[in-house]
Amino acid sequence: MSSHSYIPNPKNEAIFININGKLFQRNKAKISVFDSGFLLGDGVWEGIRLHQSVLVYIEEHLDRLYESARGISLNIGLQKEDIIKEINITLTTNNMKNDVHIRLVISRGDKITPYQNPNANVGLINLVIIPEYKRADPNTYKNGIKIGRVKNIRPNNAILNPQYNTLSKLNCILASIEANKLGYDEGIMNDMHGFISTCNSTNLFFIKNAEIITSTGQYCLNGITRSKTIEICKKNNISCHEKDFTFEDISDCEEAFVTGTFGGIIPVSTLENQSLQSTNQESITNKIRTLYLQDIENYIKSKS
Repeated sequence: MSSHSYIPNPKNEAIFININGKLFQRNKAKISVFDSGFLLGDGVWEGIRLHQSVLVYIEEHLDRLYESARGISLNIGLQKEDIIKEINITLTTNNMKNDVHIRLVISRGDKITPYQNPNANVGLINLVIIPEYKRADPNTYKNGIKIGRVKNIRPNNAILNPQYNTLSKLNCILASIEANKLGYDEGIMNDMHGFISTCNSTNLFFIKNAEIITSTGQYCLNGITRSKTIEICKKNNISCHEKDFTFEDISDCEEAFVTGTFGGIIPVSTLENQSLQSTNQESITNKIRTLYLQDIENYIKSKS
C-alpha cells in the first residue's frame, strides 16, 4: 500500500502520448538522450486529474507550473491556453473522460552536448503530456498508510526552493528509499531547523485534540490539495493551523493524513509504531475528505 496505489488498467498499453504537439503510441513515444530533463532533471512538471471531462483545479496547477518555471529561469514560451489546448487534444485522441491522471512535463529542451550550463541548449522546450487511466485504489482509504521519520531533510531556498515543482527530485527519492527500508509508505521529512515539513511525495497534516496542524509551507511543495484542505477547514470552522512543530509535539496525535493531487486526502493508519484513528468513519480525517470530494464536485458543476 502507498499514497499512490492505483488500480491497473489495460487501456494504458494503447494510449497516445503528446510530445511537442505530436501524438505517439505509448511504445513509440521517445525523447532525445540530449534532453535537459533526462540528463540533469532540468525542468518542471504537474500532475492533473480529469474527472467527468473536467480538468480539476487546472487554473491552480498552471499557476504553479509557471511559477516553478520562473523560479528556475525557464521560459516556457507558451500561453496557458496553448497548454490546455494540447492537453485537450491528447485527451480527445485517447477518448478519455474520467479517472485519468495527466503527467505534464516541460524540460529546458535539448542540448548540443551533455553539459549543465543552459548555454549548451539548442532550440525550444520539450513538452510531454502523458495521460493514463489511473483510479486510486479504494483500499488506500480503507486501510490507510504507514508513515515515519527519515534522515533526509528538505532543502532551503538557497539550495533549491522546495515550493517549486521541478524534475530534480533526488532529495525526495532518497527519502522514499529510506522510508521503504524502514517499512514506511511515506517518509516524514524535517526542514533544516528540525521542524516537520512534509512527506517525500505528499503534504502532511496531524490532528491532535481536534486541532489540525501542518507546516508553515515554507519548506514543502506548494501543494494544490494542501491549499484546498486549509481553505476547506477555514470555510467549515475546523481548527487548522500552519506552524512550526517537532515530531515530539505530535507523537501522541489521534489522527494524521497526507494530501496530493492523485490520492486526494489519504488517512494515516500508523505513525511509526502507533496506531491512529484516521480510518474510522467518524474521524475528522474522513470528514475533511468528504468535504474535499464535495469541493471537487462543486468545481466540476461550475465548469458545466
